[in-house]
Amino acid sequence: QVQLVESGGGLVQAGGSLRLSCLASGRTSGTYALGWFRQAPGKEREFVAVISWTGGNTHSADSVNGRFAISRDNAKNTVYLQMNSLKPEDTAVYYCAAGPWGRSWWQDGGYRYLGFWGQGTLVTVSS
Repeated sequence: QVQLVESGGGLVQAGGSLRLSCLASGRTSGTYALGWFRQAPGKEREFVAVISWTGGNTHSADSVNGRFAISRDNAKNTVYLQMNSLKPEDTAVYYCAAGPWGRSWWQDGGYRYLGFWGQGTLVTVSS
């Protein structure tokens, strides 16, 4: 089992920045990638970014490329999502997830195949 706890959400004005953190505990060794999804009210869960166990591979959604950056510190068992140039449409609950690296992260509906999730942290971007 892997436990994931997100932090860092909040209210920010458009154009501002936030950094989300996700602390992983439990059986975190091995090949687990860590990443982020988001879900806005009335919408399906959406892929944001993922990083491989070594940090050597990353993949981000087109909607956040150039604005968001994912990183991880394995010594702290933590993955980060640095969010810059935030827009009102970035408003959502952001969820941390863990699972094997692969296309399931960014394929439509692929999130259903990921086994471990945090409780989510709310990000609200005001215009």
